[in-house]
This record gives sequence, C-alpha cells and structure tokens, in this order.
Amino acid sequence: MAVLALSLLAAVAAPPPASGQSEATGLPDLATRLAAMTAVTGYEKDRAGNGVIVLGSGARRRLLACPVSEPGFVVGRVRDDGWLTLRRAPGRIPPGLERQIEGQRVSLIGRRGSVPGVVAVRSIHLTRGRGTPPGSTFTLDSAYVDIGAATRAEAGMAGVEVLTPVALAKRPQRYGPDLLAAPVAARRTACAAVVLVARRAIAGQGMVPRGESVVVAFVVEQELLGRGLATVAATRGPFAVTVLVDGGAGTPGLVSRTADTLAHRRPALGAVARWSLGARYLGTPVETTSLTGADTLQAALGRWIGGGQ
Repeated sequence: MAVLALSLLAAVAAPPPASGQSEATGLPDLATRLAAMTAVTGYEKDRAGNGVIVLGSGARRRLLACPVSEPGFVVGRVRDDGWLTLRRAPGRIPPGLERQIEGQRVSLIGRRGSVPGVVAVRSIHLTRGRGTPPGSTFTLDSAYVDIGAATRAEAGMAGVEVLTPVALAKRPQRYGPDLLAAPVAARRTACAAVVLVARRAIAGQGMVPRGESVVVAFVVEQELLGRGLATVAATRGPFAVTVLVDGGAGTPGLVSRTADTLAHRRPALGAVARWSLGARYLGTPVETTSLTGADTLQAALGRWIGGGQ
C-alpha cells in the first residue's frame, strides 16, 4: 500500500496540464491506472505508510483524506511443491470475497515486484463420483495458488513468501460514455479526484484561505480500524474539520455527503464528513462508478479547499 500512496504523491507533484488541455481528460486515465494497482490492507509494517502533503501554512488545519487500501489475502504457506495456500488479510473482509477468486487470476506483491498466479479449482473429471458433494462451496481452505513454481525454493526466488499480499488481478474496464469497472473502482476514482484537485492547488489554481492549511492524506489500513487515518490525526492534528473521500453504494457518480461519527473516537479529526462517490455492485470485481461524477467531486473538493462548502 505504501507504493500506491507514494505513487499518488508523485501524481500530485506532476506538472498541471499545458494550456488548452482539460484537467478532466486526465482524470479517466489516472483513475484507470489507480484501479489497476493492488494495495492489500495490512501490508505496512510500520506507521509511515501514508502519503501526506500540506497546502498552505496557516494555524487552522483541515484534513482531506482518501483511503488507498483494499481487502484481500496473504500467503499462508509455501508448500514443498511450490503451491501456495491463502489466509485472509487483517481487517474487514466483505462477505463472499473469497469466492470471487475461485479459478481466477491473482496478483501477488512479492519482494521483487508483482507475481502473476491463478487459483486452482477442483477437477470435475477426477472428483466426480468420489464423494465430493455437488455444488460444494469454495472456501479459502480449499484455495491453492499456482505461480508456476515447482519447489519452495523457486517460489522464494520469485520473491514470494509467507504473508505476501494476494488480490484478484486487476483488469479495469471503461465502458459506456463514462463508466469504469474494477475492484474498489469508486475508492480509487475518488482518490484520483483528490490527486488532481491537490495538483491544481499547488499550481495556484485554488488557494487555501489565509490563516489556514489543508493536509491532504492518502491513508492506509482503512479496513484495519482506520489506523492510517488515526496516525495522521495523531501526527498532523488536531484538525478543525475532516473530509473523508471514499466510494460507497449508490448511483454511479453521484456524490453523497454524510456526517460521520468517527470524531467521537478520534477527536483530533474535528467534525468529520464523508463524501462518497457512488458505485454499483460495490465490493465486487465489477464495481462500477462514473468518471463524470468524479469530475463533479473534483470541482466540489476544489471549492472546499478554497474555503467553500
């Protein structure tokens, strides 16, 4: 996840579009790139996995945060024959997530980079009539991952070991006039909007009001009790107000604003509002959101950074 957070900071620091080019044309490409990346919850081993940038220098602080994490799995065991077993990554796991990887391609984020793999399925030819109940449910205990290794040593040479993060291979699809489908598509698209609005603020296109500063944070471990957000609150706060930008169930592209009770547990966040970019089929491999809606979100965030509502 730290890799994704740092990639987002690099995107913020990139120069704005040249004169005559629309910022909105960059949002679809950036959202698609982010949706193709893997950032399984719990991958960080310390408290420094967030990506943070500060706009302005005033004493009154506001926080704009977007989570980069996603639910997933880790390698539970590397067998002598090179096959891998899986365990759930820490944090909240949506119901049925493990069934989404049955017979599917997965990505493993090893010590030497991304490693492709596939989750094996039972052979219907070899199990027919041998006591396997028809229609038996796939579980994580029955998942075996093939990365092409024939021995434990070969798996190690590929950089794969126990606790290596594993997630469904990302294949973002853009379809229709403005739709994007991918796992955690709405969250990644919302983060793309945050990147672009922060980039514009750095370029002087939307100034932070005098006497204020806005901390922009791409936070990790959101499914693990929001530990990344808690770290920002402890190290950068207290904040007068926090806007947490994320994806949520709803009409694709529709931005909903709701008050959040998170402030009761994290007083340093101040008053907390959640801005959710709507998505259809939330939590599935085909989670779908609207890029036009993300452009609307970007404009609203720009007004908020400038002191508006």
